[in-house]
Amino acid sequence: MYDYLVVGSGLYGVTFAQQAKAKGKSVLVIDKRANIAGNVYTEKIEGINFHKYGAHIFHTNNKTVWEYLQAFTIFNRFTNSPVANYKGELYSMPFNMYTFNKMWAVVTPEEAQAKIDEQRKEITSEPKNLEEQAISLVGRNIYEKLVKGYTEKQWGRDCKDLPAFIIKRLPVRLTFDNNYFNALYQGIPIGGYTKMVEHMLDGIEVRLGVDYLENRAELDKLAEKVIYTGPIDAYFNYSLGYLEYRSVRFENEILDKPNFQGNAAVNYTDRETPWIRIIEHKWFEFGKDKDGNDLPKTIISREYSSEWKPGDEPYYPVNDAKNGKLYAEYRKLAEAEENIIFGGRLGEYKYYDMDAVVASALEMSKKALG
Repeated sequence: MYDYLVVGSGLYGVTFAQQAKAKGKSVLVIDKRANIAGNVYTEKIEGINFHKYGAHIFHTNNKTVWEYLQAFTIFNRFTNSPVANYKGELYSMPFNMYTFNKMWAVVTPEEAQAKIDEQRKEITSEPKNLEEQAISLVGRNIYEKLVKGYTEKQWGRDCKDLPAFIIKRLPVRLTFDNNYFNALYQGIPIGGYTKMVEHMLDGIEVRLGVDYLENRAELDKLAEKVIYTGPIDAYFNYSLGYLEYRSVRFENEILDKPNFQGNAAVNYTDRETPWIRIIEHKWFEFGKDKDGNDLPKTIISREYSSEWKPGDEPYYPVNDAKNGKLYAEYRKLAEAEENIIFGGRLGEYKYYDMDAVVASALEMSKKALG
């Protein structure tokens, strides 16, 4: 018998497992995949730490979470500065003075603000949808070139059919700062996320290739309590219906050249380009050209967004009113379950940044472990 069975070796599961082990509890971690680390899993290919399930850039203002993870890794100095490609025109993201200069040939912050204010006047009432919300924040030009196509590809819906709250605010800076995140701490674990998770799981038994939902009866007998980080609707066999997700598909290429795009992330914001962005993995860890160019090859991933269907990997919860109502019903079922904690992005049907996942797991472990 174990004190805890942790279902899933993503950040929520391993954080709870590590805390339980530190409190002297016996823990078994299982995962249906053949690897640990969930969606932050990285593997070494051609000397490059490849983000198999999409780009993950750690950023936080939570000092407790940052210091907690320092025990298991050292973060590099990576700063997220994505580039937007609109039909061959390149713009800085977030929207800053470089963006405004390219868009309107303005030079001063006053000129940029005046241009934005002029275009925002188009929306005269409370925004009714995402399109109106975006225009009310940044104006028509930026919306058309840098928001509309990317957002419609990401969500598979016209911006006029998406709720305004999805874009409550857009990063607009009247400076030349290219740092996308307003975070005090950010970076990528040196050696990759998998190495960090390995350190977190030190001394904890892990079994891979084990599907909890297919073997629940026998697995539940192994532990006093279960920490479940899979989809909450799947746990209840979709008895109330399917929660909706957006899924992501990747086309990966190893290229015989040292540098493909010169940046970790380039977003393709026109509607006609089928992918939403291209990730060049080496630039997450090589800050200077000569370092990355010492490796003769590079790896890129074209990222496509799609509607989730059973069998796909669920990535982003669709947090609209309909799905929120259905989740609330599943939450009632979850609260009635004994000796089980539902946590993480899928277990709580919630879009979580990585730091918030770790913070949530740390908070739950305090409650559960004392």
